[in-house]
Amino acid sequence: MKTQEFLNLLKEYQGKSLLFQYAPNLLVGANYHITEVKHITVDSVDCGAGVDAWKETIIQLWEDPNELGKTEFMSAYKAMAILSRVGKLKPYVIDAEVKIEYSNANFHTAQLFVNDYEIRGTNLMFKLASIPTDCKAKEACGIQPENVIKAQGSCAPGSGCC
Repeated sequence: MKTQEFLNLLKEYQGKSLLFQYAPNLLVGANYHITEVKHITVDSVDCGAGVDAWKETIIQLWEDPNELGKTEFMSAYKAMAILSRVGKLKPYVIDAEVKIEYSNANFHTAQLFVNDYEIRGTNLMFKLASIPTDCKAKEACGIQPENVIKAQGSCAPGSGCC
């Protein structure tokens, strides 16, 4: 999801509680805070010497241990107010991919893509997902399409994967 679409949804559903599903049936706790917004430029070179660059907006969520047991989630209105303040200090690249950075005691720190959203009664829920790593230079690495599934499972020397 692009940053502009994310912000538009917050504005459109500002009366709703804002929930984040980081894994099937697992929600970021109601005690979360938006602790940082990163405007990232990725400038990369892949294993086939291909260069690429893109922008990302990363919104970091943190669960406050002093608010365990909290049941009322942040409103989309409050999140929009926070993100609007950030945008005045550091303007957003509106077509940048938005990611949510999150972890808890049972889930490793990850930057998760906003895969989808759902309106459930009084809630706006963003569904987050990780995407497995991939070889961006399959052709240069000599990876045939039939080997892609095998390569994702294990990548031994001489197996043809990056």
